[in-house]
Amino acid sequence: MILSHKSLEKLRLLINEETEYRSGPQLVRFFNDLGFNDSYGQGFPSRWMYTDEKLEKINGTPDLDKCIRMVLNPANFIDRLADLDACIVELNKFLAFDKWKVIRQGAEIGFKKLEKVEISEPSEASRAEAESEFLSREFSNVSVQKLGLDGFVSDTLQERIKEIEKCFSSGAYLSVILVSGSTLEGILLGLAIKHPRQFNTAKSSPKDGSGKVRQFHEWNLSAYIDVAYELGLVQHDIQKFSHTLRDFRNYIHPFQQMSSGFSPREHTAKICLQVLRAAIHEMGENLCKINT
Repeated sequence: MILSHKSLEKLRLLINEETEYRSGPQLVRFFNDLGFNDSYGQGFPSRWMYTDEKLEKINGTPDLDKCIRMVLNPANFIDRLADLDACIVELNKFLAFDKWKVIRQGAEIGFKKLEKVEISEPSEASRAEAESEFLSREFSNVSVQKLGLDGFVSDTLQERIKEIEKCFSSGAYLSVILVSGSTLEGILLGLAIKHPRQFNTAKSSPKDGSGKVRQFHEWNLSAYIDVAYELGLVQHDIQKFSHTLRDFRNYIHPFQQMSSGFSPREHTAKICLQVLRAAIHEMGENLCKINT
């Protein structure tokens, strides 16, 4: 199969980070299994440049099919087949424009040639139903005390939650979004500092150009949520409904808010507040998973 530049970019992300984090030496071994004869040493390019170069060379050859089968090998996703299927769904969004589709049948990865571009999107009704179900979950008396953070920090965060709820009741929806985002980021930073090994070794931890995990103060809320999901601290719906909350910093400055055309509404603020409540509740319930 011959893939477009966009599809190859997505495949590169799957190889380098999204299925698992592969270091420079690991990438060399990966592509050497496809017939290359490279070695890792001084002068090795950035990981993304190296992967892009190799994918360009095998594009349109049987080795590209083999490459996709290798990176999506179900044997690498034991007890994580849902994650594998999610990766396939994401890749297929790009392959659709090349008129190809990846299909998993049990432990086999195959390909289907499409007659036309096929784009499947969830209906408005299903999206609304999922959103309504998320908002209907009850999280009364949410407390950060169960997270085991420093006492003074916990008190400060608890006061913030009270303030957020007051802002929502008074219709200050932009304030709800901004303070909810910064509060959740602060909580996750506190957990990362308390559990550095677990956060730093997560596959989804943000890396710099050399593949080194960034310092915690350089992480954004999106990265923290992705790692928290990988560690089992929060569920998928936290990821799914946290888009506006993840971008809260974009709305701090008036000109950034104006350029993005963002206008906070009650419904948006309600989702952000619910994401914060749900995240605190779930993290309190699931901390045992990383305390061992």
